[in-house]
Amino acid sequence: METNIFPTKSNLLQTKRSLDLARVGFELLDKKRVIMLREMMSLMHDIEGVQEQIDITFADAYASLQKANFTVGQSEILNITNYNIFPDDINIQFKSVMGVEIPVVYYDEKPPKLNYGFAFTNSDLDDAYIKFLKVKHLTAMLAAIENSVYRLAFAIKQAQKRANALRNIVIPRLEQTVYFITGYLEEKERESFTVLKVIKHKK
Repeated sequence: METNIFPTKSNLLQTKRSLDLARVGFELLDKKRVIMLREMMSLMHDIEGVQEQIDITFADAYASLQKANFTVGQSEILNITNYNIFPDDINIQFKSVMGVEIPVVYYDEKPPKLNYGFAFTNSDLDDAYIKFLKVKHLTAMLAAIENSVYRLAFAIKQAQKRANALRNIVIPRLEQTVYFITGYLEEKERESFTVLKVIKHKK
């Protein structure tokens, strides 16, 4: 209860408005928390799927690289990898989930252009290149999803703390203040009525 508030009708109305706002704020925070929690759970499910794709694709890509080492030669492949042969084709944008900005990865899904010469290479190296490029895309996607989960988890924690403060501290305090002022004003009204009744009786 607010001990420094004077029990007047105007303060009662103001406290009731504050109480209504606090209750609405609590409901909105609770809805926000539920929506963010659903989004986070969906993303955590996506993490499992993307991680599984990475494991499969990486194993496949590594097998293709080993094959290319035999057919092209390890020294030639090392010479090619001294250059930045992977394109900078990843685009990161952001979307808002209940005010929380989370990253979303986009990349070109067209067949990749092979950024090396064909004189001393073959299809085995091409196959390994394409598969490792897919690993790169999936890894970027996984990083974005994990970052989104972290951001949402932090926002959920903050929303929960604010909701708890409203439910356990602010709202009970305002309810007590309304109860106190209402009781005080009713008592004063009864006193005034009794005084008026006595005066009328004397007259």
